[in-house]
Amino acid sequence: MELAPQQPQQQAVSGSKVFHLAHWVSDAVNRLRLKIARRWHFIPQTIAYQGYGSTAWVRVLGRVVLTSKPAPGSKAEQVAVNGNQNLRGWRAFTAVPIPSTEVEIRIGGFTTRVHADRGGLVDAVIPVTLAPGWHTAVLQAEGTEPVTGPIFVISPDTPLGIVSDIDDTIMVTALPRPFLALWNTFVLNERARMATPGMAVLMDRLTVEHPNIPVLYLSTGPWNAAPTLARFITRNLYPSGALLLTDWGLTHDRWFRSGQDHKLRNLELLAQEFPTMRWVLFGDNGQHDEAIYSEFAHHHPDNVAAIAIRQLSAGEAVLAGGHSDDGDHTASTVPWIYSPDGAGMAKSLRDLKIL
Repeated sequence: MELAPQQPQQQAVSGSKVFHLAHWVSDAVNRLRLKIARRWHFIPQTIAYQGYGSTAWVRVLGRVVLTSKPAPGSKAEQVAVNGNQNLRGWRAFTAVPIPSTEVEIRIGGFTTRVHADRGGLVDAVIPVTLAPGWHTAVLQAEGTEPVTGPIFVISPDTPLGIVSDIDDTIMVTALPRPFLALWNTFVLNERARMATPGMAVLMDRLTVEHPNIPVLYLSTGPWNAAPTLARFITRNLYPSGALLLTDWGLTHDRWFRSGQDHKLRNLELLAQEFPTMRWVLFGDNGQHDEAIYSEFAHHHPDNVAAIAIRQLSAGEAVLAGGHSDDGDHTASTVPWIYSPDGAGMAKSLRDLKIL
C-alpha cells in the first residue's frame, strides 16, 4: 500500500530512461550516418531559408548538413544552378544534419554566432534595427561557403498577415494516409504535385489589396522538404513567404513530434511578436487545422481576421482517411469560411471586406 503514491514517480523515471535511451539511439544513428557520409566524401553545406522579423529583430532560419556533391551534368547539379529540373522526393532526404555546429550570421551590419540544434537546424532571433522591407542575411558554418537568405521585415503599422497550411490547402497531396505520405514524400516527382484550384490567385489578390502583407507557410512537413516546397510555391505563383516546418523524430518527452503543438506554438509566437496584427488563417478539414485555429482564435480573437478552411472533396477525404466535422462556430467572434477552392474563399473574403 505504501508503494502506490510512488508509482507515478516511478513511471516518470521509467519514461525518462526510455526517452534517454531513444535519444541515445537516435544520436548514434546520426553519428553513423555522418561517418558514412564523410567516407563517401559528402561536403558540409549551410542552407539559408527565408525569414521574417520586425524593425527591432529578425528570425533567421537555416540548416547545416553534409550533402553529396552533384555529378557534373546531373539533374541535381542543374537544380542547384537554376532549380528548374524535376527531382524525386527521396533526394531531399539524403543530406545528413550536422548537430551543434557554430554558424555565423551577418545582417544589417550586425554579426553574431549561434549554434545549430541536434537536427542541424538554425532558428535564431537576432536583435537588429532594420527598415521595413526585404533584407539579406548571410549564414556560414565552418568549412562551408557563405549563403544568403531573404528576410522580410514587417512594418509596425502592418494591419494584416497571412498564415497558410500547405498540404491539402495550397497543395493537393492527401498526405495523412501513411502509404500515400511515403509515396508523395519520397517517390513522387515534385512537379507532379498539384496546386489547389484558385488558391494562388486568391493569395495574389490579397497581396495586391494589402501591399507588404507578410505571408507565412506553417506546415508539419520536414525541413528536408523545404527546397522542394519553395520551388513548388514559386512555380505555382504563390506569394513568397517564410516556411515554418518541423523535424520528424524524437523530442524530450515523446517518440514523434506533435504537428499540432508545432502549429500552435508558432501561432502563439506570432501573437506575441506582432500583438496588433490580425491574421487570415488558411487550412483544410482533412487534419487538425480546424481545432488548432479554433483554439488559437479562442485565446487571441483580436489577432484573427478570418479562418478559411478548404473542404476536401469526397475522393480526397477518402485518401486522407476522412475529414473533421465542420464545427459550430456561431458563438465565435471570428469569421469562419468554408469552401472547396480559392474562388469560394475569395467571395467570402470580399463579403468580409478583407479582399
